[in-house]
Amino acid sequence: MVAIPMSSAVPPEIAVAAVPDDDRVWVPQAPNVWFRPLMFNTVTGQWCNLLKVTAAGIVSRHRHPGVVFGYVLKGRWQYHEHDWVAEAGHFVYEPPGEIHTLEVPPDCPEMVTFFNITGAMAYVDEHGEQIGYEDTFTKIDMCRAHYARNGLGADYADQFVR
Repeated sequence: MVAIPMSSAVPPEIAVAAVPDDDRVWVPQAPNVWFRPLMFNTVTGQWCNLLKVTAAGIVSRHRHPGVVFGYVLKGRWQYHEHDWVAEAGHFVYEPPGEIHTLEVPPDCPEMVTFFNITGAMAYVDEHGEQIGYEDTFTKIDMCRAHYARNGLGADYADQFVR
């Protein structure tokens, strides 16, 4: 029997508490909206994070060219374009290509959802015109800038990059 050797090119695992003890790990994304990075895949363009929203209302209208998976940890949210509500304990699958408007309902003081996103997010206005863009690389840059400002150091983000 021949043992299969471990490649030296395999990146290290990531094993971190998803909800951090240090609030400085949460990166501001918009008013009352933060994300907690968990992994940035620079080869496939995938990223995993927690999204935290602490106020009711529309978070964003956006389109993904790739698939998105979500798992709601706390609170609830919905898309204007659908009649379902994603609540704590719910799994969400989003097919690529759809434009949807994420909203946290008025009676929900905080929402936290794990998202696994492949590709990018194109933010659009009510007419479908692009007004913003995020991908794994812009998210890494946001993290590095935030951590440089808050004392964790820009290289704190590197632990999530693969």
